[in-house]
Amino acid sequence: MPDERPNQSTAAALEEWRQAERSAAVAKRGRLAAQMAANAAQDAADAAVATAEAARAALASATLAEASAAKTARSAKEVVLATSSDLVSAETDQADADIEEVAAHVRYDQAVNRAKTRDESVAPSKESGPA
Repeated sequence: MPDERPNQSTAAALEEWRQAERSAAVAKRGRLAAQMAANAAQDAADAAVATAEAARAALASATLAEASAAKTARSAKEVVLATSSDLVSAETDQADADIEEVAAHVRYDQAVNRAKTRDESVAPSKESGPA
């Protein structure tokens, strides 16, 4: 709504118009800056919410990973204990088998020696044998 000022000169009216344009430009820049700040604040709030959700998901994943690692460690310990026990049993079995093999070899040598002794006592001497 134009304000009528009948006694205002053209130069004064032009100056007033320029001043009003400058004020309008400053106000427009201020409004744009405020809008940009509001948009940036909204973006920051959205990012904070997303970061919080990601942190919750990461915590849940880390908790699951820790539980899984603990189960794996327990299972590995059980496997180590079982295989260690199996190894001790296998070593004992091998030692028993080695001892039995040596004993059997000794018995065989003794049997061979007895057979040689028997054969020597039973066998006719070459000098008294048939001609």
